[in-house]
Amino acid sequence: MSRLTLSEIWIYPIKSLAGIRLQRANVKQKGLETDRRFMLVDEAGRFLTQREHPHMALFNVSINNDLLIIKSRTSHQALSIELKPNGGEVLPVQIWDDQVEAFEVNPVYSNWFSQELKIACKLVYFPESNRRDVDPRFASAGEQVSLADAYPCLIIGQSSLNDLNSRLEIPLPMKCFRPNFVFTGGEPFEEDEWKNFSIGKNRFAAVKLCSRCVLTTVDPETGIKGKEPLVTLATFRKRDSKIVFGQNLLPIDYDEVCEGDKIELC
Repeated sequence: MSRLTLSEIWIYPIKSLAGIRLQRANVKQKGLETDRRFMLVDEAGRFLTQREHPHMALFNVSINNDLLIIKSRTSHQALSIELKPNGGEVLPVQIWDDQVEAFEVNPVYSNWFSQELKIACKLVYFPESNRRDVDPRFASAGEQVSLADAYPCLIIGQSSLNDLNSRLEIPLPMKCFRPNFVFTGGEPFEEDEWKNFSIGKNRFAAVKLCSRCVLTTVDPETGIKGKEPLVTLATFRKRDSKIVFGQNLLPIDYDEVCEGDKIELC
């Protein structure tokens, strides 16, 4: 069996905006540090994503010291946000079936995004102390999650993407699937069968295959929706009427992960 190696680490500080590739990251209970702690919500407090607003893809996101830098690829305007902002107005916000409390980071930032997206919206922050439980059907010890769709972390094998791309007319980059971890080595889709494993010093539990939606069809460079990869995935990756690609994870340890870490199955 070939060596399994962590090859990429990604965080998505603002839900449904572009990700940031890191060489190392701290693992927290809710997921990787800074991953999906911010979110845009509409006037009713409901979360916004590229599913309904694919032009949310058209922002570049980076980190500079303690600041999150967001640059619009359409207006070329930029915004700097504190990575760990202080409290603001507390709001009830909706993410799927969960209602949680978050706070508006700054009305100035909300106005900036409203103008850029042409949607009345607010930028909110979800502090570590606020609670959002993982689906109890898949949790083992009351685990919590950030503003990710449902689970703290997602892993995909490079071999799995290579297999999919061999079936596509136009190959897709890994960023279309928004993983936290990418690994090399092993067979295509072997992560489907993982249960317990370690990345470096950190143990993880694999708990549920990741169901995929139309967000995967949004071109991250243009913000335009297509039909792939869902049409092709539906031909060979359906489980219980869901199209699946990648494995959702719960962290067991809270240490640092680094590109190049060895992955070992338990």
